Amino acid sequence: MTNALENLVSILNLEQLEYNLFRGDSPRNGWQRVFGGQVIGQALVAAERTVTDRNAHSLHGYFMRPGDPKVPIIYEVDRIRDGKSFNTRRVVAIQHGQAIFSMSVSFHKEESGFDHQIPMPDVPLPEDLPSDDELKINLKNLPDNIRRYWERERPIDLRPVDMSRYLEPKKGTPFQNIWMRSTSTLPDDVATHQCVLAYASDFTLLDTALIAHGRMMFDPNLMMASLDHSIWFHRKFRADEWLLYSQDSPNASNARGFSRGSIFTRDGILVASVAQEGLIRERRTKT
Repeated sequence: MTNALENLVSILNLEQLEYNLFRGDSPRNGWQRVFGGQVIGQALVAAERTVTDRNAHSLHGYFMRPGDPKVPIIYEVDRIRDGKSFNTRRVVAIQHGQAIFSMSVSFHKEESGFDHQIPMPDVPLPEDLPSDDELKINLKNLPDNIRRYWERERPIDLRPVDMSRYLEPKKGTPFQNIWMRSTSTLPDDVATHQCVLAYASDFTLLDTALIAHGRMMFDPNLMMASLDHSIWFHRKFRADEWLLYSQDSPNASNARGFSRGSIFTRDGILVASVAQEGLIRERRTKT
């Protein structure tokens, strides 16, 4: 297991403080605020620790304040309902005595029923795309902030189907396809794979809204932050095997961008759907 993935698995292993209280740490990676995917993943872990024999089928979270990476995050779980088929949980993430994130999670026991899905886009397979090491070589001439993003060790291997927007940003149809998987093998339990996917689902989704405007998340003139994030888990999967994250952005307005994503196995099975709205503002120039 790579150091970055080992670190991710470690921060997802929350410490239980009390019956419904859990504590999570943040990696020491120099970020000024906690990565949103980390909070989503840890909140899901906290909720799952209070449920047995059922897996999450949906979650809906709201970001309220930026997280401070220098101090632990306390996760308080409210066991709202335990039913015959569904369990409902509410999780609040707390720092400095204030809520920074809240999430509702629903768990469902396995049962049979109707079954259909949309088809996976026809895209090159991950083996036909530049590897992480090849990307680092090809990105040497990019601006420092973009190059550093792709060069740093990550727990998730990301392979964009089209890298052209990073090389020469221009306005286009707001969609992108990215292959992703954890950089090493994960434990076999379903919960771990759901939490790692929840973490990874926040990496590039909001950035999709900027494609329509020829901008990138690395733009120093933009202020961007996740406002809410939802995931629906449809079928079982492994986050350490290649998954295609097919993303589009139907709308941007009122300083908010909306993006959605469909996540497929390499065999074309739809395993999850994601939606997110985020703040996108031009930074005000100081006079």
